[in-house]
Amino acid sequence: MGTWVAGRLAAVVAAAATVAVLASGCNGVSTALSDTSTASPSGALPSGFAANGSDVGADGSALAALGTLKIAPLATSPKYDRDAFGTAWKDVDHNGCDTRNDVLHRDLHSVTVRTTDNCIVLTGELNDPYTNRIIRFNRGKDSAAVQIDHVVPLGDAWRTGAYAFPESEREAIANDPENLLAVDGPTNVKKSDSDASEWLPPAVGYRCTYVARQIGIKARYHLWVTQAEADAMRTVLSSCASQPELGG
Repeated sequence: MGTWVAGRLAAVVAAAATVAVLASGCNGVSTALSDTSTASPSGALPSGFAANGSDVGADGSALAALGTLKIAPLATSPKYDRDAFGTAWKDVDHNGCDTRNDVLHRDLHSVTVRTTDNCIVLTGELNDPYTNRIIRFNRGKDSAAVQIDHVVPLGDAWRTGAYAFPESEREAIANDPENLLAVDGPTNVKKSDSDASEWLPPAVGYRCTYVARQIGIKARYHLWVTQAEADAMRTVLSSCASQPELGG
């Protein structure tokens, strides 16, 4: 009788072990299937996420466009040459007015012009996007109160690819209306040729539009961004993920 009991106990233990192995095997298969349902065969991240895990934004957004830009260090040679961007404020659209006056006409209100040449803006008022201040423009000794800013500074453009452009393309970015804004002169001087990791408009409410415009210009001219610049842009756009490219 003792031998029979021992044999039955051994059979029960063996059956239990078999059940445990089968259960473990089922769990393993289930886990594997779950993993492969979200993983890409190439190891790529799921659609909609950047390499740092952040949402890249919807189509047409500045955030999505940022994800398409090349990330690379600044080019330090050859040295930046402003003259390589052509004569400042050329009449590139052949409307009879130079680019500077075109932008003043576009961005100022209550404009007056020279009686003998309605291209030349004599006075006007600017609702400055960088500071939210109203600035009076008077041509003459005080005209520097309003300056025309290159949203993507030409020095930064040079160091992120424009050094290799043909002169015609450098001239195009220097006179592109999307890359030009009438702004507060002293603020523009402080900005200099800084990128978004080094300078942003004091008016916080304008930063999304500003960064979106920079991204759009860099995408248009196939310029790159530094890692620090991309990080700064992504931080700004985290509060406005649907912001359209070029700040539209």
